[in-house]
Amino acid sequence: MSSSLSDGISIGVDIGGSHITAAQVSQEGSTIIPGTKVRLKVDPHAEAESVINRWAEAISVLCNGNNNSAIKVGIAMPGPFDYTRGISLIKGMNKYEALYGLDVRTLLSDALGIKPENILFRNDAEAFLHGEVMHCKLPPTARVIGVTLGTGLGSARSAEGVTSDVFRAINPMHDGIAEDYISTRWFQKRCFELTSKELSNVEALLNHDDVILKDTLFNEFGDNLGRFLNAFATDEQADTIIIGGNIAKSMHVFINYVTEQLNNKNITLKQSVLWEDAALIGAACSWPLVDTAKGLDDELVTSY
Repeated sequence: MSSSLSDGISIGVDIGGSHITAAQVSQEGSTIIPGTKVRLKVDPHAEAESVINRWAEAISVLCNGNNNSAIKVGIAMPGPFDYTRGISLIKGMNKYEALYGLDVRTLLSDALGIKPENILFRNDAEAFLHGEVMHCKLPPTARVIGVTLGTGLGSARSAEGVTSDVFRAINPMHDGIAEDYISTRWFQKRCFELTSKELSNVEALLNHDDVILKDTLFNEFGDNLGRFLNAFATDEQADTIIIGGNIAKSMHVFINYVTEQLNNKNITLKQSVLWEDAALIGAACSWPLVDTAKGLDDELVTSY
């Protein structure tokens, strides 16, 4: 996806499982404009109208009464989603079920008074990686892969100035798929198997008194992630890996287990620099595609 921005106000939006974050992004596309970030809680189980109105509430704050024809909005959206047409395909994921099959672009356009063609959607992992690549000013010759580690597993690649989602979460791993073993829910499931106790999140594990349990879980997780990244990097001939998402904030605990699994010991392994801001920047930089979106491969823009 193109990384250039045109004149006008550029707004980046990140849709989370229970929140929306939005901000104005600088015209060169590499930074959040200070003082513009808005974050609101969203009920993911609410009716469609309520969800859309809540999202519009956050975005409208950033319009500043400007001519809406000059406002471009890029939205980092979790899948499954038809990113080209702006239609939600989210179903059976315990969030935003009410939006299934709806034209989210048109609904937001009506709520905001912004032309539909000025609202574009991008896979959230793809937006994250593009934002990181832009901010770090990595050269177009760099071959970069990125993953987001959280309730799910996001994956994307960037090469020759193009960033795209690759959805490797469903790749086979052990007796399931990669996302079964590289996510918050894996930590929770594995902790319960070993202790019969509930684990609220990975941060709670960091502060856990049971050092053996902590080491066991992070060892297994790092091993799984390392195997996943090794195959991913090999397939993409990557020279750089960028890891983001909430679990990546604990990266110092499991990074050694990851690197043990990498065949290419010279590959650059980076922790996210921008965190949540990466998706905002990457999303804001997607809107120039309005002129070329029809020419894009559907697989690139509609993947999960």
